[in-house]
Amino acid sequence: MSEIFLELKNVYKSFGKVLALKDVSLKIGSDEIVGLIGDNGAGKSTLIKIISGIHIMDSGEVFLYGEKVKKWETKNARSAGIETVYQDQALSGQQSLYSNIFMGREICNSVGYMNIKKEKEETERLMKEMGFRSSLLTPDTVILNCSGGEREGVAISRAMYFKANLVILDEPTTALSIKETQKVINFARKIKERGSSGIFIAHNIYHVYEVADRFIIMDKGRIVDDVPKSNITYNELIDRMTYIASEDRK
Repeated sequence: MSEIFLELKNVYKSFGKVLALKDVSLKIGSDEIVGLIGDNGAGKSTLIKIISGIHIMDSGEVFLYGEKVKKWETKNARSAGIETVYQDQALSGQQSLYSNIFMGREICNSVGYMNIKKEKEETERLMKEMGFRSSLLTPDTVILNCSGGEREGVAISRAMYFKANLVILDEPTTALSIKETQKVINFARKIKERGSSGIFIAHNIYHVYEVADRFIIMDKGRIVDDVPKSNITYNELIDRMTYIASEDRK
């Protein structure tokens, strides 16, 4: 693992009487894609909401580049460059591609007016860098006219333009065709190529295995395994997940 960007130590989180996370500790390097996997109810969603600051942990510690953060919340996560792309992508379907990239963080000229020309130029450059292939896509393309994979790409591109250090992809391949899924996987790879890190969450283990450098397996609110891709084959990962599921049924 490269330099540690983010570290969580001994994190606990409860919702009433339900213990969602129990003694969770993990490290995220500064240029890796981590596959976060586990069955429904394993604690994945709660964990990423802790990382992004949406949920406040009951106890535990957070470190950025080795420095302890006294109080971890949304503003800390955002200032640290942590961006989450949720399943709905938080895109405005009626707006153009460039408008969605810069929504809420518009480029303005010296007198405070939106510099639309600059936004379009930056969007076109970003699209090329991120690997958009269709010649039919332009900065003016309306989001509703983009495919599912392209919409994921727009959301990822927006995070990367604003220099995200860590991009969390929450089930980015759900309900996508094989072709569209491959587009998302290619976009996810661009995160690491551009020097950032990613957390890739998906129920389809094949999708995770194709893009991740390391796998963190969760079960019942705990991390039960943390293994680099170089140490485990796809079939071994499936066997490991199957074994964990079978233990839960006992």
